[in-house]
Amino acid sequence: MKKPSSRIREEIARLQEQLKAAETREAESIGRIALKAGLGDIEIDEEALLAALTEVAGTFRRGSNEASNGKKRTTHAPSSESPSSTALAPQAAQPGAGEVETHG
Repeated sequence: MKKPSSRIREEIARLQEQLKAAETREAESIGRIALKAGLGDIEIDEEALLAALTEVAGTFRRGSNEASNGKKRTTHAPSSESPSSTALAPQAAQPGAGEVETHG
């Protein structure tokens, strides 16, 4: 039996609410970690921060792939001189952290 379009729209709305709640939880979690790491006091250009975070995410994704392939997984800790050591977003601690905000 096919679902009527009204039921599909209701399901989409419910899923969008779940997505928003999940993104909020994730942003708050990342924000707490960033604050614990002392990143709340660091001023960094948004583009540089995004680039560093993308690099960090890639590092952890590669580590996850190696673990799932049965290879030895190593912990990737950035050095204190690496740009990715300042990579966690201070913005992530703020509500709506998934949204891009520019400071002109």
